[in-house]
Amino acid sequence: MSNHHRFPLLAAGLFGAMGVALGAFGAHGLQSFLAEHGTAQTWETAARYQLLHTVALLGVAAWLRAGDGVGTVRLLWAARCWSAGIVLFSGSLYLFAVGGPHFLVYLTPIGGLALIAGWVFVITAALGAKEA
Repeated sequence: MSNHHRFPLLAAGLFGAMGVALGAFGAHGLQSFLAEHGTAQTWETAARYQLLHTVALLGVAAWLRAGDGVGTVRLLWAARCWSAGIVLFSGSLYLFAVGGPHFLVYLTPIGGLALIAGWVFVITAALGAKEA
C-alpha cells in the first residue's frame, strides 16, 4: 500500500491542532486586544479558513489511504495547495490582526488563490476518475 496519505494526514494534524489553539487564543487571550484594534473578525476568518481546509486535508488523507490510486497526484497537489494556502492566507491574517506589517495583506490573496487551486485539483481528480 502507498504512503501518499501521510502528507495530508500530517498536515491535517498540525493545522488542526494549531487552528484550535489559535482560535481559542484569539477568543480568550487576545479578545480585548483584537476588539480594541478592530481585528477580531480578521482573526476569526483566519481560524475558520484554517480549520475548514484542515478538514478537507483529512478527507484527502482518508481518500488516499482507502483509494485505488485514481486521482492520487491531483489530490496530493490539492493537499499541497491547501497547506500553502493555510500558511499564506490564514498566517497573514493572524499576523495582520495582531499588528504585523501592512505588506502581509498582499500575501492573503495569494493564499486565497492557493486554497482555490486546491479545490480545482479536487475537481480535476473527480473529472479524471474512471467510472466503476
